[in-house]
Amino acid sequence: MNLWQAILLGLVQGLCEFLPVSSSGHLVLFQTILGVDDPGILLDTLLHVGTLIAIFVAFWKDIWAMIRRPLSKPVYLLVVATIPAVIATLLLGDFFETAFTGEFLGLGFLATSVILFVSGRRQGHRREVTYADAAVMGCFQAFAILPGVSRSGSTISGGLLRGVDREEAARFSFLMSIPAILGSVVLQVKDLVTGGIETSLTLGPVIVGMVVAALSSLAAIKLMLCIVRRTNLKWFALYTAVLGVLVCLDQWVFHIFF
Repeated sequence: MNLWQAILLGLVQGLCEFLPVSSSGHLVLFQTILGVDDPGILLDTLLHVGTLIAIFVAFWKDIWAMIRRPLSKPVYLLVVATIPAVIATLLLGDFFETAFTGEFLGLGFLATSVILFVSGRRQGHRREVTYADAAVMGCFQAFAILPGVSRSGSTISGGLLRGVDREEAARFSFLMSIPAILGSVVLQVKDLVTGGIETSLTLGPVIVGMVVAALSSLAAIKLMLCIVRRTNLKWFALYTAVLGVLVCLDQWVFHIFF
């Protein structure tokens, strides 16, 4: 893992985590196309830490309010929204781990396209997320554990299908990512402690990758909030559809990269 590869992976993680195109799917895709070996748990952990930093910067007022009032409704909503992903991970953890080999990558991008296209035809007007909304968005988040299926795109779409306003659906979707990413980081830290840190990685590129992930995540959050205020997500649906078709063709026919 050299400096430029770490920068590229940090950029991909940061931008694609909050744009509705799937960060995990793009990381698998770029690693496959560029022939980059698995960067290991340390880099993956710090890339996720970078995205967490961006969320805390962008939504510090909301987060501080929840810290001050841990028994408030916003906290309960996040708990409800997180439960489906926890259940899915416990029941299907081995399947999800296998999926990260890229076997279902093309289908994952196509699934994202369908979700974005269907939800893009809905125009919600409700400015408050209910517990039912949180549960539905949580189920979409559980499905988005699969690489190629966008977490932000799926959860925002879940909110739109429930009639939630686009901006509010996006805001709650980004807040939902806090327990999801934090849980992933905790599990990865546990693996680091038990398995040790990869000796093939130098600290410099890893830190740079984390900083790039944080900065690009912050930019993606601001950009996404601006996009949802002005238009729907149809262009992202078109992008993931084209990408999904190309990946499927390579996986099933050409076998150039897969």
